[in-house]
Amino acid sequence: MSRRFTPKVVTANRLREGDVVYLTADDRWTPHHHEAELIEDEAHAQMRLLHGSAQRLLVVGAYLADAKPGPKGPEPTHFREAFRTRGPSNYNHGKQADLVN
Repeated sequence: MSRRFTPKVVTANRLREGDVVYLTADDRWTPHHHEAELIEDEAHAQMRLLHGSAQRLLVVGAYLADAKPGPKGPEPTHFREAFRTRGPSNYNHGKQADLVN
């Protein structure tokens, strides 16, 4: 018996900068997890993943990541994905610097 489908978001890395990005419902790539499209249907998730993966001039490594509904939008359910939302951890730059400013 297969497992029940859990909600997902499409995530990837921006090709030029390497930043983590998420696919929105209106086909934009955003650095903000809460702006991602929360996909609750398995067939739709596969179609969105194919759409995201085809954008090879913009992103690399697209995949489906588990997420859950939250008060401000999708929230990660796994430590790895929560960690990816905060950006690089070796020093304060990228998303971490943006949060301070």
